[in-house]
Amino acid sequence: MDPVRAERILAVLTEEGLAVDSDIVPPRRASLNHLLLVHTPEYLESLQQPQGLTEALGFPVDERTREQFVDFQRRMTGGTIQATRFALISGGIGINLGGGFHHALPQRAMGFCVFNDIAVAIARLRAHGFRAPVLVVDLDLHDGNGTREIFANDRTVYTYSVHNAHWGDTSAVSSTAIELGEGVTDEVYLGTLLKTLPDIVTKQKPGLVIYVAGCDIARDDQLGNWKISPDGVLARDRFVIQTVREQNHKIPLAIVLGGGYGPRSWQYSARFLFWLMTGKTQEIPDSDELALMRVRKIWSQLNPSELTSEPNGFSLRLTDEDLADIMPGGTTHGRFLDYFSRHGVELLMEKLGLLAQLRTLGFHNPFLEIDLTHPLGSTLRVWSDWRRAELLIELRARRSQGEIPGMEVLVLEWLLLQNPRARFTGERPPLPGQKHPGLGMLSDVLGWLVSICEMLHLDGVVYVPSHYHVAAQSRKLVRFLKPEDEARYRALGEAFAGIPLHEATRLLERGDVQDVRTGERVRWEGRRMVLPVSEKLKRLVFSPEYESRVREALQDLRYEIVSAEREEGALTTDG
Repeated sequence: MDPVRAERILAVLTEEGLAVDSDIVPPRRASLNHLLLVHTPEYLESLQQPQGLTEALGFPVDERTREQFVDFQRRMTGGTIQATRFALISGGIGINLGGGFHHALPQRAMGFCVFNDIAVAIARLRAHGFRAPVLVVDLDLHDGNGTREIFANDRTVYTYSVHNAHWGDTSAVSSTAIELGEGVTDEVYLGTLLKTLPDIVTKQKPGLVIYVAGCDIARDDQLGNWKISPDGVLARDRFVIQTVREQNHKIPLAIVLGGGYGPRSWQYSARFLFWLMTGKTQEIPDSDELALMRVRKIWSQLNPSELTSEPNGFSLRLTDEDLADIMPGGTTHGRFLDYFSRHGVELLMEKLGLLAQLRTLGFHNPFLEIDLTHPLGSTLRVWSDWRRAELLIELRARRSQGEIPGMEVLVLEWLLLQNPRARFTGERPPLPGQKHPGLGMLSDVLGWLVSICEMLHLDGVVYVPSHYHVAAQSRKLVRFLKPEDEARYRALGEAFAGIPLHEATRLLERGDVQDVRTGERVRWEGRRMVLPVSEKLKRLVFSPEYESRVREALQDLRYEIVSAEREEGALTTDG
């Protein structure tokens, strides 16, 4: 899951002027008394040990991970409690930017779900005397089996779930559980909702609706197996709201986000909430564009002098420039990129939220190290803590006036973003050059580099992608410097249509891509790419002339995928 999904959604709503401080409330942890309304004492006691989470997560956890994960889900459960309270108090809509842990059972965790926040919120309301019928509309990709089982004998709580596969017993006194299988399209999905949901809302006459608006139904979800389009996801959300509110405009409605996996899942929720607040549909910026929006807003509020000075504006420590005069071979550059103090780099990363994201991932005390001795540029390293045992970020960059005539750019010589505590999976296999999975922070780091370019009046960022998958990231913002190289990349993209990115990279690595004209095997060749910042550089790589040259070069390019193993077998057969 995206650890900053909620922050990204709020950033969009804030940028549009739709969310102000008075609308946003941080979640409180659900109390043990509230959790005990649903979960057994023995189960809650078992969560004091790391092995108690193994079943939910699918792998062993250490004590630090256990504490963080339990605290995270207690806060999310508290958020759902607050959303139901706000909905009932106002007769309107309360939204928890998280939650939806619908697999958790009274006596066990399941499917990443430790506490069933939906059931806890309902049980708390019952304990406080709320007696009206409750309808749970669960449209996460996965079955809301835990919620259904908890209320299997309670006629006052109706659980409605449309999902890809049943996760358990579907019998309950007030329930509809619909299994649609794999590969579901917009037409089948929306048609199912249209045929079944309105009658249930009419018959139940709920005094509260809890809507689990899972985005893992989307066709680009990394763990999903349905084919719902972006418009289909929004049509589903609109249909649920309109169906519920048509029955009674003042019916209280609580929304939780449910599942959604991958870097784009947050956009579906942001688009839904934008419509909910304005009645309008609008395309939501992707993570790259959002990162730049956030960076520029924060950047406008920074005092540049803070980034060049040491704390309190005074330091008794010798700088590298001081050492250069008295030590042979000392560097003459005493600052990161000849501008930032170490304190300034840390302050900038803190204010732009990069260090906060690392803390969200479990690295609570990130430690920065600046190395100015490498001949290819200034090096920044971020470790998990002061002991320097786990390297998270390593970036080497330099300023150059020789890469593009008439411009000064930031040359990115090396960038490593890795999470040494994460594990590769079947859905996220290792890519060439990877020792550990990534941090999921590329967009934010690129935004940080853009802010540096704007501060130093540089025209943009230049780098050479080491592999195809590196070039494929942030494509809205970057282009190859030469149109011929851009055309070559796009021709490869046509050959890889429908193929996962990691497999496309491997095909190139193995030599399983062939130039149709020459019959030669194609290997990845790193060429210069640019992320333009100045208008001058943007005009160079986003101009009609540039696109015309790309199209012209594309006419002579065509690649196809071949199998080296299959060809060798054919040669043997033919003798």
